Amino acid sequence: MSIRLRLTLWYTAILSVTLMLFGIGLYWLLHYNYYSFIEDELQQQGETVFSRIQPRMTPTLGGGISFDFALQGRDNIGSAGKFYQITNFENGIIRPSTNLSEANLTLPVPQLTDAQSHQFVENKYLFEKTKIENLAFLIYNKPIIVIKNGQQELAGVFQAAVLIDTSENLFSLVQRILAFTALVAVLLAASFGWFLARKALKPIEQVIVAANSISKGSDLENRVNYNGPNDEIGRLTNTINDMLERLQKVYFDLEESYRRQRRFVSDASHELRTPLTTIRGNVDLLEKMWKKTASIGSDQDRQQLELSLEAMQDIAGEAERMTRLVNDLLSLARADAGFQMSKTHIELRPLVEEVNRRAFMFPREVEWKQGDLSALTGIYVYGNRDYIQQLIYIFLENAFKYTEQGFVKLDAILMEKQIGIRIEDTGIGMDIEEVPMIFERFYRADLSRGKTSGTGLGLSIAKWIIDEHQGSIEVTTCEGEGSTFIIWLPVSEISDNVHPVPFPTSLESSIIE
Repeated sequence: MSIRLRLTLWYTAILSVTLMLFGIGLYWLLHYNYYSFIEDELQQQGETVFSRIQPRMTPTLGGGISFDFALQGRDNIGSAGKFYQITNFENGIIRPSTNLSEANLTLPVPQLTDAQSHQFVENKYLFEKTKIENLAFLIYNKPIIVIKNGQQELAGVFQAAVLIDTSENLFSLVQRILAFTALVAVLLAASFGWFLARKALKPIEQVIVAANSISKGSDLENRVNYNGPNDEIGRLTNTINDMLERLQKVYFDLEESYRRQRRFVSDASHELRTPLTTIRGNVDLLEKMWKKTASIGSDQDRQQLELSLEAMQDIAGEAERMTRLVNDLLSLARADAGFQMSKTHIELRPLVEEVNRRAFMFPREVEWKQGDLSALTGIYVYGNRDYIQQLIYIFLENAFKYTEQGFVKLDAILMEKQIGIRIEDTGIGMDIEEVPMIFERFYRADLSRGKTSGTGLGLSIAKWIIDEHQGSIEVTTCEGEGSTFIIWLPVSEISDNVHPVPFPTSLESSIIE
């Protein structure tokens, strides 16, 4: 959820609660004051009429006394709109006022329990709202108390009523008006709040656009344009622009330093190749000359020559190792400089069979197994022939280097639109957590560091070649049991009679894109 939407929802929620509380408070205040006035007026007039009621005592056949109550006609004068009624509980006689009789209406007698009757007698009155013939009335009920045998007794009830149907309709209209007004106000506030939030947060959107343009295009010269006041957003914008300026300076400094470093590595590698070639050539010439001299010299001279020959062989070995290092550095310098390989559509099987044939001549101490290469039949890839050969050589040389017993095997797998060249060995293996790091420059696994010769640049070059061919590398390894590398390359062409087969990926393998 965006900040703009959250701010709008907060504005709307606060306004809704405020309007709801205001509406409820206003309605309750009007309702309470209005009906308090009506109740006071009704009670006052009811008490006036009630004070003129004179009970008539009538002897009964059993020797008792019966009370009767009647309304005087003059009690209706000055009480327009008021209705009165007396209900006698002893004989059930109901005596309504003239206007009530003319309207053919009867006020309902409150149905009270004994406890409610006792409370009714103590409170002296009771207000209630009721519906009569779909008309709303407010009724003032007052108990009629008589003395019998020295005790108070509820003999009847006097009722004064007023029609409040118009008032109820008015308050119902007020409710609808308040609800509609609140709804319209909330909608207007939400729209206005959305507009204000959008206007207030527009510089933030500019910051996001600038940041996206920088992250996608590395355009560090882009800045956030802000013409508003120097508020929180203005200060934030200035801070971000200052940060971008510093980042631009640091980035350009790093680029320049990196460029100088690449140029130095490239120049140094080129300069080192010439003396190394000369050294190796001279060493080879001296070896041949000393071998001839050793065959005709004395034993002492022959012994000295043999020692010198061993020293020259050491020099030749180190010179060869430095030559390989320089060549690797040159390859990586080309990669850093954005070197673009020339690519064509290559039939893969002849290329891999040639690598397989040359693998027999690699220095090795383990068995070399030629696996099934039939999956390469009719498969073409778009790439560079020499670099693909170099890629396979790198993995084969590593396999032979780190395998002391067992075998090294090369085969191929076809899976949908990718062809996999698999190199399997029974060497020392490695920890699965080290797999992502073996393609870093000069990184060598702990198990092999110091035990085998190497520069630590081969797999970095391999990774660059794979990336240039839009491929990936899958590594399955177990420490002490060996490793399996599968080079996946996209297929550019495939013969009609070749069908890919599914190949399940091991759960312990890691795929490096």
